[in-house]
Amino acid sequence: MISLKKILVATDFGEASDAALAYGRELARIFKAELELVHVVENVLTRGFGAEGYVASYPELQQEVEDAADRQLTSLLSPEDRQTLRAKTILLKSNSPAFTIVGYAKENGVDLIIMGTHGRGAIAHLLMGSVAERVVRTAPCPVLTVRHPEHEFVLPDALVAVAKA
Repeated sequence: MISLKKILVATDFGEASDAALAYGRELARIFKAELELVHVVENVLTRGFGAEGYVASYPELQQEVEDAADRQLTSLLSPEDRQTLRAKTILLKSNSPAFTIVGYAKENGVDLIIMGTHGRGAIAHLLMGSVAERVVRTAPCPVLTVRHPEHEFVLPDALVAVAKA
């Protein structure tokens, strides 16, 4: 028997992440699991200086980046998500998203990680790597990766209601 109590959906705010959130919502409903929507924001304080030698006011810049990400993250969950799925948003700060997602999952007893994958070409993948791939290799729990566009068996809730009628 599969028992899922806590599902983590990692988002970078892209289309593949939106598809992953759709899977996360549905699986959370089916298993009556808690849903956590996680975004890892870059820590600009650890960045080097630009080629021009310009020094920005990093604490303010970091706060602006975090505030913008928090607003976007919060907008992805509806009041129904928060009530029915006990969904919450988690904003983490790091320059290593895969390591941070896996660490959070370990520390917080996550049963399933769901995340989008961009399906980059072989050269881009070789040069940049894949956050999803690193999470799959190192996660303490199963990881479901979702491409966009995904397989057409995920229907919007409105279409499900019409199909049942």
